[in-house]
Amino acid sequence: MATVELRFSALPEHVRTARLVAAAVARRAGVEEAVLDEVRLAVGEACTRAVGLHQIGGISAPVKVLLIEEEKQFSIEVGDEAPHAVPGGRASGAGDGEAEADEDEMGLAVISGLVDDVQVSAGEHGGSIKMTWPTTPPPTILV
Repeated sequence: MATVELRFSALPEHVRTARLVAAAVARRAGVEEAVLDEVRLAVGEACTRAVGLHQIGGISAPVKVLLIEEEKQFSIEVGDEAPHAVPGGRASGAGDGEAEADEDEMGLAVISGLVDDVQVSAGEHGGSIKMTWPTTPPPTILV
């Protein structure tokens, strides 16, 4: 299992770099060429979401992206350190909180539309989005 770890300051201008790195590593891992645009878009959405959560929460910690190559699959996990509301513990103050929650839900819906295998986890100390794609083995060359 090969893993590439990318950490970047929670600034929007770094999301493009994360997208490019993710696509390059996905290609090398054996993700089909036709799926690479979906990888780029999904990573862009997940990283933009994490950057937004960090900026809203005033968190200076970097956004963490893990690119994991396993047998027959490639996964990308985007992690943030923003506290997420736990069930039953919704933050008070409707105004901006509701708009942020709606935007968050929209981003997750876009990611779910792009990726068949998505796992979202969130808690008081941060959250992550793990996206997985199948890979194809390299062709066998017969001599």
